[in-house]
Amino acid sequence: MSYFDAASSAPLHPVARQALLASLDEGWADPARLYREGRKARLLLDAAREAAAEAVGCRADELVFTSSGTRAVHTGIAGALAGRRRVGRHLIVSAVEHSSVLHSAEALVAEGGSSSEVPVDRTGAVSVAAYADALRSDTALACLQSANHEVGTVQPVAEVAEACRAVGVPLLVDTAQSLGWGPVEGAWSLLTASAHKWGGPAGVGLLAVRKGVRFAAQGPVDERESGRSPGFENIPAVVAAAASLRAVRAEAAQEALRLRELTERIRARVPQSVPGVSVVGDPVRRLPGIVTFSCLYVDGETLLHELDRAGFSVSSGSSCTSSTLTPSHVLKAMGVLSEGNVRVSLPLGATEEDVERFLAVLPGAVERVREKLGASAPAAVVKEESSLIVDALGKRCPIPVIELAKVIGDVPVGGTVRVLSDDEAARLDIPAWCEMRGQEYVGEEEGPAYVIRRTS
Repeated sequence: MSYFDAASSAPLHPVARQALLASLDEGWADPARLYREGRKARLLLDAAREAAAEAVGCRADELVFTSSGTRAVHTGIAGALAGRRRVGRHLIVSAVEHSSVLHSAEALVAEGGSSSEVPVDRTGAVSVAAYADALRSDTALACLQSANHEVGTVQPVAEVAEACRAVGVPLLVDTAQSLGWGPVEGAWSLLTASAHKWGGPAGVGLLAVRKGVRFAAQGPVDERESGRSPGFENIPAVVAAAASLRAVRAEAAQEALRLRELTERIRARVPQSVPGVSVVGDPVRRLPGIVTFSCLYVDGETLLHELDRAGFSVSSGSSCTSSTLTPSHVLKAMGVLSEGNVRVSLPLGATEEDVERFLAVLPGAVERVREKLGASAPAAVVKEESSLIVDALGKRCPIPVIELAKVIGDVPVGGTVRVLSDDEAARLDIPAWCEMRGQEYVGEEEGPAYVIRRTS
């Protein structure tokens, strides 16, 4: 089985396994105690903190360990907002942040605060000018991920941090996807990360808060982790997280070159071998191991099952793979095709042979899914009618797009097709189909009906 979903959770690094097993015998005691076992545990905890702080690029007393990356995000945002409550209760986030950041923004709004969402372009990148324009006199905090978890696009963190610093607003950077590849540049104020993203054990997050940043921990606190992360420290897991972070950093430069070549191969060859594919994300400013593409006329969940049967573990941002049956908020913000979405995120050590096998298997898997959905469109025949209506109400994408593709040739050039669809994904996928196929997307009418004009 080829595991190609490292962006969700990376396999446990061998160094993490060794450190975890070794520290189980030495790190079980309370590090706050002064007897021998407690001192041993404290030495392990302090050494892990020093190693993690060095990798982050901060002081050891600026970094605490949390129970997860999500907990680090929630704690960091809540503490920074509370620490600057006299300034205001306005939060800035990008439209493609991790759900933990967006949930924190929703919680703030529910409590009477306000939040601004900075849009992204079609590659998933924010504009520095847009972030600067979103800053207000009552802005307490801004958040920006270092790199996107779904498409791999790297964000201009240093430039945004400088714009925030110029007006005295702290910037929290979510480095969950990038910290294993290197430190974050720029004058960030708070930083979060998650160990299982770089090959450490699950259940360990990092929260760094620079000296001088106003911060007030929320909720019940205790003496652990500077009062910012209550509860008994999981020292063996923390030690394994820090050890694996140091190990992957030592391999990062060489491994980045190798994985980037493999993902470039996927980016170039998938559109050549599979018709109707859109590769998404920035082609240059992106993480080494992530490549994401969307396939027309394909049900994402069915495609993932086909690839799983062929021995490949990949993920998707398609609406049909989520419990809410709505498109990925990242793909939606980018305005790109969501149907048949596949994210390949290569783990450290991924082989050229596995990638070549994936490239050989994918075309057949896509074709089988298209056949199941009846996606093979008949030959176009121009009819007298200048307008057609496709009733796809109650049908999930990609069915509305498939039905559109089948009939677009049945109206003359200049004619229109109205697609009736109540699937949220159609709002994203029909305009994306028009762009890919060179047709004109006229707009949405009440119903909802999506109007397309044939131009070729």
